[in-house]
Amino acid sequence: MTETPAEYDTADVLVVGSGIAGCGAALQAARAGGDVVLVTKAERPDDASTDWAQGGISTTRGDPESLKDDILEASDGTADPDAVDVLVEHADDAVDDVLLDTLGIEFDEAADGEFDYTREAAHSEDRILHVDAATGTHILRPFLNYVDDHERIELRQDTAALELITHEGRVHGIVTDESGDGHPIYAGSTVLATGGIGALYTRSTNPDDATGDGIAMAALAGADVADLEYVQFHPTAYAGEDPFLLSEALRGEGAVLRNGDGDRFMTDYHPDGDLAPRDVVARAVDAEREATGEVVLDVSTLEDDFEREYPAIARNCRDRGIEGEAIPVAPCEHFLCGGIDVDDRGRTSLDRLYAVGECARTGVHGANRLASTSLLEGLVWGLRAGADATDVGTEPEIVEAPDLRNSDPDLPDRFAAEKFVRLKRTMDESLGLERNPDEIARASAVLRRLKGEVDAYVRTRTARDLYELRNASVTALLVARAASENTESKGCHYVVADSSAEPVETESAADD
Repeated sequence: MTETPAEYDTADVLVVGSGIAGCGAALQAARAGGDVVLVTKAERPDDASTDWAQGGISTTRGDPESLKDDILEASDGTADPDAVDVLVEHADDAVDDVLLDTLGIEFDEAADGEFDYTREAAHSEDRILHVDAATGTHILRPFLNYVDDHERIELRQDTAALELITHEGRVHGIVTDESGDGHPIYAGSTVLATGGIGALYTRSTNPDDATGDGIAMAALAGADVADLEYVQFHPTAYAGEDPFLLSEALRGEGAVLRNGDGDRFMTDYHPDGDLAPRDVVARAVDAEREATGEVVLDVSTLEDDFEREYPAIARNCRDRGIEGEAIPVAPCEHFLCGGIDVDDRGRTSLDRLYAVGECARTGVHGANRLASTSLLEGLVWGLRAGADATDVGTEPEIVEAPDLRNSDPDLPDRFAAEKFVRLKRTMDESLGLERNPDEIARASAVLRRLKGEVDAYVRTRTARDLYELRNASVTALLVARAASENTESKGCHYVVADSSAEPVETESAADD
């Protein structure tokens, strides 16, 4: 630690991240009378994971118990019932308040003028609001505009958080990369909403800067983390280069999976067939690709015209030269079900530090997330954290900030990129859809060496890409550690004795 810096900024509430969870926290803190600074690495909306969300946002349609049952079932019985109660009890009010009344989101409507609720895998009812299959874009962009125009919220884009400022178990803000040696922002409370970990894998539906920043910074500061072994892979991403998501709404509206022989296969794996839980479908798709050469999503069976009903997805297909109605698919990293451990208001184990959205582990998802609950969870917990962060006190305390030195020459342009290739290869090979203890142990050793190499450079340089690599290596190690400590196959964490063996121990939904 060094002396208090001569130049710094302050806020009542500081929010890190500009997806739906971060915007929700900033909005509610401002509503409660707090002066908010929202910092984000993003330079444009599609740098945030929310902008990439396709299917929609779940509601309860007046039946919270039904949604709760579906969430618990999809989680293989591992979701926290109390956390799920918080989600379903506040779901419709949050959607009505923010998305409908405040932002005026124009969700798709049916011919009768009512909302066109759709259904996705493992949902028992049509309850999902959507805009085409690009719901995240249609929510985030007006939300960012609203936040940017709010008199109590200062939005700083292209600003990365590098370290948390801590003192005696309390978080006092962050150090950003706004100057060469780091720029402190002190706050009464700090809310992390930094998204997921897609950049740790070669194929992901996340933006490239989803490097686990919030998880790593919180863990390094001593915050509790949980359920990090539960990395969800979406079963239907385009199988070629530059993957994009093929929303579960397609299967919810009648699209089907076929293997290389042209056969439907999902009923061989689960009684719900193409609408089985994500973890089951992802492993089935992977198995059929290996056995028959490919799997396609057949959209010729849709109830409505593919081009008309899903123009954004259709455009992605045509841009990649995919003609016809059979789209090659393969599993792709999609969502982290665990993260920084938080309570029902987003409070972490460190005083005045909150976490919301994908970087947080609320307990709602357990071992496997139900489709179209991520935007909802981010909104509900973002609002609750923003309100609580303002209630507990907003007076920043100026303490010593971490000394981020920038004394050595810049590293070669490709240094971080080349290290990322090594990290991604390790995660792909050992911490993907299937894991075995020996591979997890080998991955842990590789990742420890990589983290040691990166730490040596971080001590004397404050480059953003180097800190992202540091954060990614820390988070990858935490995923490996959690996977090594859990020998039971549940949901997204599927443990086999070796690459050809049956699961060590399994109670997956496929066996129910």
